[in-house]
Amino acid sequence: MAAITAGMVGELRAKTDAPMMECKKALTEAEGDMARAEEILRVKLGNKAGKAAARITAEGVIAYASALGAGAMIEVNCETDFVSKNDSFLGFVKACAELVAQHDPADVAALSALAHSQDGFGPTVEDVRKGLIGKIGENMAIRRFQRFGGGNALAHYLHGTRIGVVVEYAAGSDAQAVAAKDVAMHVAAMKPAALSSAAVPAELVEKERRIAAEKAAESGKPADIVAKMVEGSVQKFLKEVSLLDQVFVKAADGKQTVAAYLKATGTQVNGFTLYIVGEGIEKKVDDFAAEVAAQVAAAKGA
Repeated sequence: MAAITAGMVGELRAKTDAPMMECKKALTEAEGDMARAEEILRVKLGNKAGKAAARITAEGVIAYASALGAGAMIEVNCETDFVSKNDSFLGFVKACAELVAQHDPADVAALSALAHSQDGFGPTVEDVRKGLIGKIGENMAIRRFQRFGGGNALAHYLHGTRIGVVVEYAAGSDAQAVAAKDVAMHVAAMKPAALSSAAVPAELVEKERRIAAEKAAESGKPADIVAKMVEGSVQKFLKEVSLLDQVFVKAADGKQTVAAYLKATGTQVNGFTLYIVGEGIEKKVDDFAAEVAAQVAAAKGA
């Protein structure tokens, strides 16, 4: 009879998301035949097998790496904050960031196909991802990444592992590098929507205009006054969400804008990228009490 190794059990768990003991039992019954063991689990567990791929990954980590004169920022998601601190998961995210900087993959599929081995899994990034899902017992997904190069100097700032910022600026002195780093920290704190007012996405401006119009209409003032109120609200909004127009978080007088700070230091910022873990992902809100009650009821009925 074929020996059932821990590696075989881990591989089957990665494919099916079945409990470790069930995987071992299936492999034993199948005499080590992986395909047959998977069939056995799907008969026993039905839709429970493979369910990890459908679970929401709204937690995770943002990492930054540099190589070959380029920088890369990546977001890799998992299901819980606990796993976002797991050493194997963190090692995987770091390796992915380095691969992006080194190879400039076109998309997540291209990154997933790159060569990588970790924790006994491989030979590709995707194989490692699937292996870690089985090892850790939680879904994980490479959500997005961006590689930076093209002649701009780069300053980055990571606020823990949940917020990442890359600022692209015109290379200059050490003082300008410090200024760019300060701006990256400012972006993490204030979360501007765009570099300048002109670059704010049109849909955001229109949404703000609609809200302002509804509020102004309730004032009962003449149409020309209402129009001025709306325009004033929109302009105020643009200053609040445009990086260059925002008050710099380190301003000694509490008034100096980011644009004024950059001018004073002779620094030219050409763009920025802001990643926030799970931004835009709809998180599942579980009823913990109901879940526990369901588990207790299932245990009594077993």
